[in-house]
Amino acid sequence: MKFRKQALTLYAVTDRAWLSESVDSLYDQVERALIGGATMVQLREKNLDEDSYIAEGKIISKLCHKYGAPLIVNDNLEIALKCGADGVHVGISDIPVSEARKKAGNNFIIGATAKTVTQAITAEGDGADYIGVGAVFTSPTKRNAIRITMDELSEIAASVKIPSVAIGGIDLSNVNGLKGSGVHGIAAISAIFSAVDITNATAELKKKVMSVLDL
Repeated sequence: MKFRKQALTLYAVTDRAWLSESVDSLYDQVERALIGGATMVQLREKNLDEDSYIAEGKIISKLCHKYGAPLIVNDNLEIALKCGADGVHVGISDIPVSEARKKAGNNFIIGATAKTVTQAITAEGDGADYIGVGAVFTSPTKRNAIRITMDELSEIAASVKIPSVAIGGIDLSNVNGLKGSGVHGIAAISAIFSAVDITNATAELKKKVMSVLDL
């Protein structure tokens, strides 16, 4: 699937911590987010074995494509390639963007984490399609994540020509703080998947993001 910067508007990142023991499956949660308007999904699994991860990726990939949204796999390029995902997101300590690009080819979406201008410029030069910048607020998912200021966020976003997405503790209560930052969207985890009504929470967050960022 061809990457467009509009896919970053509301980037839903999965987290099994929010699964209900009684009724929910990850598939159900992702579908509710897509119905609510999530524009891209990142499959983030830290504890699945390879075969289970690939199997899950295949069904989530088909689901995302049903709604016209790209599927990105967190950290693991090999899983992303084997499950039919549209791309991979690599962290600072993961496989280098340049190596991922060589292995995956030009039609594969590659996102990269950038916490500094230097990291952003390097990611762009090495072939990244977008950068993820954060943590912009305190994150319930990564409590030890290094925070960046709004000035730093704006500086990083302005340092490259590829689009950027803000991540880290973003929800309806603080998204106004991103106004004028230059980012092209937000990535959200708990603001979407911890909600009782995921579809409604996604729709409300997307509406707010589009208003605040003038998308």
